[in-house]
Amino acid sequence: MGKGYRPDRIGEEIRKIISDMLLHGLKDPRLDSMISITAVDVTSDYSYATVYFTVLGMGAGTSEEALEDVIAGFESSKGFIRKRVGSELRLKHTPELIFKVDHSLEYGRHIDEIIETLEYSDDNIDGSDGNNE
Repeated sequence: MGKGYRPDRIGEEIRKIISDMLLHGLKDPRLDSMISITAVDVTSDYSYATVYFTVLGMGAGTSEEALEDVIAGFESSKGFIRKRVGSELRLKHTPELIFKVDHSLEYGRHIDEIIETLEYSDDNIDGSDGNNE
């Protein structure tokens, strides 16, 4: 049997709750930067939720130290965040939260740069393999 759609729905609700808390509820100075919650993956038994985030405005030059500081801010606020998630979702067991940096935006930007540097000619566009037989 498949994973189902309920973990995805719960993950989306957790993403909304944490995003709202970043705007209005968390007072930790380490979480003052522009942080975007990109995704939340919930396990099928709802015991763990992995929260993926990115810090906007921090590109490839972002120091690991700055990212570790944001992760430390999330870790120190984890209990407060989890309590709020539990009260708003009213689940039997609130998932344990795991915070991870989402590098997909940086990776996508890197791939775009590689594609732009590739050279191609109009001869390759017509779909021929180059053999004129």
